[in-house]
Amino acid sequence: MTTVSLALSWNPIDWPLTRGPIPRAVLVAGWGSLLFLACYARTRGWWRRRLPAALVTAAALSLLLDTAVDDWWHPFPEGTPHYVTWWIAVGLLGLSLVAFRMRGSTLRRRLLAVAAGALVLLMASSQVNRGFDQYPTGRVMLAPWLEKTQELTTGKAAATIGRPPGKVLEEVWQPPADLPAKGTVSSVAVPGTKSGFESRDGYVYLPPAYQATPRPLLPVVVLLAGQPGTPGDWVFGGQIADSLDAFAAEHHGLAPIVVMVDQLGSTWNNTLCLDSRIANVQTFLAEDVPAWVHANLQTAEGRKNWVIAGASMGGTCALQLAVNAPEVYGSFLDMSGQDEPTLGTREETVQAAYDGDEAKFAAVDPLQVMARKKFPDTAGAIVVGRDDDEFRPQQEKVYRAVVEAGMQAKFDLMPGGHGWIIFRPGIADQLPWLAQQTGMIR
Repeated sequence: MTTVSLALSWNPIDWPLTRGPIPRAVLVAGWGSLLFLACYARTRGWWRRRLPAALVTAAALSLLLDTAVDDWWHPFPEGTPHYVTWWIAVGLLGLSLVAFRMRGSTLRRRLLAVAAGALVLLMASSQVNRGFDQYPTGRVMLAPWLEKTQELTTGKAAATIGRPPGKVLEEVWQPPADLPAKGTVSSVAVPGTKSGFESRDGYVYLPPAYQATPRPLLPVVVLLAGQPGTPGDWVFGGQIADSLDAFAAEHHGLAPIVVMVDQLGSTWNNTLCLDSRIANVQTFLAEDVPAWVHANLQTAEGRKNWVIAGASMGGTCALQLAVNAPEVYGSFLDMSGQDEPTLGTREETVQAAYDGDEAKFAAVDPLQVMARKKFPDTAGAIVVGRDDDEFRPQQEKVYRAVVEAGMQAKFDLMPGGHGWIIFRPGIADQLPWLAQQTGMIR
């Protein structure tokens, strides 16, 4: 988008926040504000005492925060991305410079310093957002408040159309004249009836064809977000409904039913997607979720019509369910996942999950399972960013393992690193493959 076309755009909340003139302007304003905070001074005391003190304070706070997050709290097994750590340090430097400018300043200079500090924080936040691409526009950022969900359609249709032998569903489906243009997104609560797992509310996407009579029996994709995260990440940041509606528009209203559920229990929790001391999440995903779907929705039956998919930790989870519950899921999509479920190190993981019992971990660790067992009837897609130095080597290792395990596998590299810059287009790109695996399209 050019500067002229951006200026002519009627709605500012649709202006891009991760590319184009806006993030560049924020970057220039932020660095200019930081230079102003650091260099503008009329007294020698600033250069001799306050500026060095601000620099030392910012460095100390950055080091303390990095230690607290990655060594003590340790919410991310792979650690905080380096560019995030860098921009947090820049933000802390801006705050430190503002704080050391407060003493002895006039009200006008204090307000000016606060405004400059706010621009530094805005710059740091913008650069982190550019890395993850979580909020490409203001509309996506405001989506939880702007977009409304609809009540879930739970009734069973009297007339249905299934996929006959030797054909795909698209070949026998005739859309009615009054077919809706878009699908629906509904907020749902999926109980952990057998697992006892207390999940947060999830979401269900039903494509336009689900509203038709007769109703086509559609496949199901169980879709998982990363950690930290929520099922709503796919609805709002991932814009999954837009991708599915676009696919449906090309296939006479047909698209998979997508069930976005919570495998974490809370934003920062890491359940490892196992049945362990932490939680019984494998049972939740392999038994409770399918049972809820069968009770509330009308779908195609059989493992060939069920896909488990996810991104980052959710991708790792998808691989785990594909090999530990192959009777449920016939295909999986692993986007930027890890080569094993982890809380940091193998020792930390096994201790937290199984009281140090390595045999119990080996029984469910996907690469170890695939070393013992073949999966010729399972299909898998591995997707990762070309510039993802942390996860790309792990995904390459996973791909070699699934090929050796006899799976029908594909490996796709995408431009970019780790985040929604991969996940958002990744799921859209893989929809045709998912539809082919489940017999929806040829």
